[in-house]
Amino acid sequence: MIATIARLLAGGLALGAAAAVSASASGAQGSPVATPTGLPPIARGPFKPDWESLKQYECPKWFRDAKFGIWAHWSAQCVPEQGDWYARNMYMQGSGQYNYHVEHYGHPSKFGFKDICNLWKAEKWDPDRLIQLYKRAGAKYFVALANHHCNFDCWDSKYQPWNSVNIGPKKDIVGTWARTARKYGLRFGVTVHSARSWSWYEVTRESDKEGPLAGVPYDGVLTKADGTGKWWEGYDPQDLYCRPHPPGAPPDQAYIEKWFKRTKDLVDKYDPDLLYFDDSQLPLGEAGFNIAAHYYNANMQRHQGRLEAVLTTKGMPPELRKALVYDIERGRSDTLQEYPWQTDTCIGEWHYHRGIRYKTAGQVITMLADIVSKNGNLLLNIPVRGDGSIDDDEIKFLEEMAKWMDVNREAIFGTRPWIVFGEGKRRTAGGGDSIQALTARDIRFTAKGAVLYAIALGWPADGKLVIQSLGKVPGATGQVTGVTLLGHKGALQWVHDENGLTVTMPTTKPCDYAYVLKIAGKDLRGFKPELSVRDEAAAVVPDAAGNLVLDADQAEMHGAKVQIEQRIERPNIGYWDSPQEWVSWTIKLAEPATYVLTAQCAAAAGPTEFVVERDGQTLEGKAPQTSSWDDYVPVNLGTLQVKTAGTHVLKVRPREATTWKPMNLLSIRMTRSAGAGG
Repeated sequence: MIATIARLLAGGLALGAAAAVSASASGAQGSPVATPTGLPPIARGPFKPDWESLKQYECPKWFRDAKFGIWAHWSAQCVPEQGDWYARNMYMQGSGQYNYHVEHYGHPSKFGFKDICNLWKAEKWDPDRLIQLYKRAGAKYFVALANHHCNFDCWDSKYQPWNSVNIGPKKDIVGTWARTARKYGLRFGVTVHSARSWSWYEVTRESDKEGPLAGVPYDGVLTKADGTGKWWEGYDPQDLYCRPHPPGAPPDQAYIEKWFKRTKDLVDKYDPDLLYFDDSQLPLGEAGFNIAAHYYNANMQRHQGRLEAVLTTKGMPPELRKALVYDIERGRSDTLQEYPWQTDTCIGEWHYHRGIRYKTAGQVITMLADIVSKNGNLLLNIPVRGDGSIDDDEIKFLEEMAKWMDVNREAIFGTRPWIVFGEGKRRTAGGGDSIQALTARDIRFTAKGAVLYAIALGWPADGKLVIQSLGKVPGATGQVTGVTLLGHKGALQWVHDENGLTVTMPTTKPCDYAYVLKIAGKDLRGFKPELSVRDEAAAVVPDAAGNLVLDADQAEMHGAKVQIEQRIERPNIGYWDSPQEWVSWTIKLAEPATYVLTAQCAAAAGPTEFVVERDGQTLEGKAPQTSSWDDYVPVNLGTLQVKTAGTHVLKVRPREATTWKPMNLLSIRMTRSAGAGG
């Protein structure tokens, strides 16, 4: 397809190759194409602003080879070092960030987020040192935050006066990141989150509900005229906070046009290899479609007819995923995907949060292996302090990643999926931001040319690693001719038969966390994993006391969006927006029993109702509204009688559409009643 598009370009649909070479990063894009809404014109080329045209897209080889990127989710919101969504939550009386803000900076009617922007100086920022650390840890691409929902642009923005060149650091943050990443051979990307600013910032025009300043509006009501004699004289706070409008009103045309111009300016100035939208599908209607088409066409003009661009967004139904790279925030696919995709996640919170406990290198390495085995990439945020530095724990994390990469990088970079993504008892059903309780039976596969890599996510206690997927079963034509362990210099003993490939591992581990067997052979895609693997049912069984805990990462998802995510230390079921979607667990009981059920739920959008079903029995649950998506409360569901031993399926569904609001579900506990049977 790309070769065809290149021929079309050469035939005159856009600039010729010579003109494309001479076009500057912020200059001409060929004869522009007018947009139907009156937005500024977009670059000419084969891509039009609609899904059918965007489906011409083919993911570039560089992204498929890269596998691992690092993201600096860094802006003025990192100055207080109090974590995510500070620019919004500081206006919500009673929240932890509001209390912190009042104590350290003053009341938001007097000192608002606009003033936090001015405090952002980036005085300890050393982009050369950071990019070198990221590259050493294995990153093949680096991604910078261009703007967040806080609406502050981290570049020399032509259309947003509230930007990092005019205010705060007085530096082109995105431009400096771009030059530095490319200097060290990394691809460069940007993330755009400002399509949500319109509704996100409505709280800036509210006021305290109680206390000495009750009823005094926050600084979101200020105008340019109010800045006379102040540090922000000449700047209009309404450009940052968005103009006043009725709560819940859709964005107006002026806001949409400004978003389009800002995003197009970003693309034209820095020619990013990757453009990430923090939105479901494409943002702001036709504006999002026009940016997508412009980005693809302009990228091809700058790369002599080759499409090198990667556009990512979320909430994509399967039938549209051909048009771009599907991104899953704090989750991942539970299956091997046809098209390349990406997980974006963080070792802590997105914005720097002082004192938070990070994911370990081991957790991220196992996550990376799982994602790559399913045709995905991992984009990992390393939070940056407001001053531009990272802390000692983050440096240690990066060094541990580098140590593992030194041994095993060939099993990750430049690889492609095998026939199946892996084998083992525990799989990441429905997604998930971590894998827990992994053993040597949990194996992920990648392939490169005539080589198969088997990544064991645990070390075998008995010294024998068995890969059932390579069994010599009827119809399997594959042959194994050699086996080595990355990082180990000696020969290995191995047996290849109907049980699979059994490898005797050395007495000393070559590295920590995950261990890679490099398998040579003939026709390595000629095996029959579906016939070879004797996978145990992924059923939850009672503990020694007879109780069961149905954790999120043991559930099966039934729907397009509902998935496993990790917002706190344990995975939870999230993105559960639709009342048509549901989840289930398989349980296995040795005898009849009676259980009392309790669910751990978070419902920040409002109270919601759901039901638990099993073999005709239905229990009703009512989750109250909670203060956040991480504020889990117990919801008593009642008593469930299981009258027969064996395997059962427990389903959790919204009760009905009219009483359903999005809910996060952490777990369901089944406590056996004392002395009770079926």
